[in-house]
Amino acid sequence: MKRLLVGTIFAIAGCMPLYLISERHARADDWGCQVILCLSNPGGPTQYAACRPPINKLWQELAKGHSFPTCSGVGFRASRPGYEPYFCSDNYRLTTRYGERSQQETCVSRTLSKVDGGYCASGRDGGARDDGLVISARWQRDGRHVQCMGYPTARPNVRSEPHYVDVTIDGVGSQRVWY
Repeated sequence: MKRLLVGTIFAIAGCMPLYLISERHARADDWGCQVILCLSNPGGPTQYAACRPPINKLWQELAKGHSFPTCSGVGFRASRPGYEPYFCSDNYRLTTRYGERSQQETCVSRTLSKVDGGYCASGRDGGARDDGLVISARWQRDGRHVQCMGYPTARPNVRSEPHYVDVTIDGVGSQRVWY
């Protein structure tokens, strides 16, 4: 019987739940158990060289539509693979606008901010200008002054690893793993 990826365990055992290291419960020569061990690493599933082959195999299998591997003796649950290619910077939320033939993702500020008066110049509150740079601009009084306030937008960032799986091991919080 193979021992549990000895170099990897010595490097990350302090961060692993004990059931992942115990041979009585999970065997590291089982691909599913190797995957769980590597996914449990707070430094990332491919931080250690010993984890790269089982994790690369996992990504290949999920990309083909195969199910997540299992590991007997471990309370483990994984979501179906998801795809989320865009993300926003802090204090912005991702929104999708649908047009006649396409959809467009935009990051919209969570905070109402002072914006150029041109966004409020039409005299109607609550609309977005055609260039899509500000959503819901409106005139607002701030003490003695009236200011044009709106929710600025930004282009979304594109993820280098847009696929993900949500993993829960032994009922302890869910972790999203990107690939």
